[in-house]
Amino acid sequence: MTTTSPNVPTSVTEKHFINDDDTSSNLKKEGIDVEQVSELSQELIPPPDGGLKAWLTVFGAFCCFFATQGYGYSWGVYLRQYNTVEYPGNMTLISWVGSLWYWFCTITGPISMWLASRFNDRLIVGVACILCCLALMFASITNEIWQLYLTQGVMSGIGTSLAWYVCLRNPQQWFDKRRGLAVGITMSASGVGGLALSNISNACFEAVGYRWALRILGFIELVALAIGAAFSFRLNPIPKNVPLIDWKDFKNKDFIIFFVIHFVGNFAFYMPASFVPSYADYLKIDPWVGTNISAIMAALMFVGKISVGFISDYVGRFNMAVFCSIMACIVHLAVWLTATSAGSMWAFACLYGIFGGGYIAMITSLTAQIVGVDRVDTGTGWAFFAWSWGGLAAQPACSAIIEMGSGNNYQGAIIYSGVLFFAGSCLCWLLRVRRGGWKLLKAV
Repeated sequence: MTTTSPNVPTSVTEKHFINDDDTSSNLKKEGIDVEQVSELSQELIPPPDGGLKAWLTVFGAFCCFFATQGYGYSWGVYLRQYNTVEYPGNMTLISWVGSLWYWFCTITGPISMWLASRFNDRLIVGVACILCCLALMFASITNEIWQLYLTQGVMSGIGTSLAWYVCLRNPQQWFDKRRGLAVGITMSASGVGGLALSNISNACFEAVGYRWALRILGFIELVALAIGAAFSFRLNPIPKNVPLIDWKDFKNKDFIIFFVIHFVGNFAFYMPASFVPSYADYLKIDPWVGTNISAIMAALMFVGKISVGFISDYVGRFNMAVFCSIMACIVHLAVWLTATSAGSMWAFACLYGIFGGGYIAMITSLTAQIVGVDRVDTGTGWAFFAWSWGGLAAQPACSAIIEMGSGNNYQGAIIYSGVLFFAGSCLCWLLRVRRGGWKLLKAV
């Protein structure tokens, strides 16, 4: 329930949808000091659960995720291109490009609220837009793997990091009862982006080469992130006196469990997106089929994130997080581990797209429920800081497992990923029990 400071008139919370551009003018019309409002009330207005600005915010965040996460889901086709054509036989070294990108995507997590308190969201996403575009342009003129580390890995990752927290925070501020749906729609863009960008990149490899593929991808990110910047609306202002790094969330035991879920989860989550094209090559499946298996998996994540998000608003987000994590484990160990043909790989791609996509949408939408809407910035930042370590180490770890023995130990990597999903499902269940008890049919 939203509470209003006794020193702040009720009309502030009832009349104004406050964002960076109109905060001062709206409050001054009421004769209210902006700084006083910021200090006295972290949550000036409750989430309206709809409206033009709310849905434009979701659309802007969707565009950001299309460009950034979509690129992440299409990384597998670049990994295969680099390993087989440009820098053959260097899978472990090349995998560090993707790992550095994943890690730097979350590097601003702990200071995300500090940045948000001092800079306009449009400025933050605008800087992200420039960095992401330039990173891919610079990557297109590289000649060594270490140069890809700096451009396609570090620079692109930092740009993505600046955009991510705005994308994840703002839709959650505008929605309450429909938060699962809003977050699901936002994050479904990664699936659409993965489907589109992996096919565009693969077509460019054959038509104009990988260098122009990177340049075209850079222009796509430029346009999508520019749209995201234009529609970055905050519901409420953020106080100016927030610390650079805020540790308060760790006083919450539920948040500590939530933090560990993120830490464990990313050691497993991106493994399929990165290695499905290479595994298809190992099975002697046509490269176009391998690319499209990866693309279909990304597309089904679009369906999974929206549908699971919609259902979770009725049956409970914690319940759906447990269900999706268990199913992701089963899909790894029962379907992918036994896959030996294109048909079985199609089945895995479809199932993991739905349940893997649902899993990531659910654990993201839990943030506001665990820490509160007023602390969603810091909660999201710390959660994805935990997520970053899997992004850094998971791909090299899987590559090392695959290269053990004959160099095709994909089964070992699949088991590794499936077991980690099982560990994550156990932690999700623990968190669900702490929040809602042992009644299985209770919506939590």
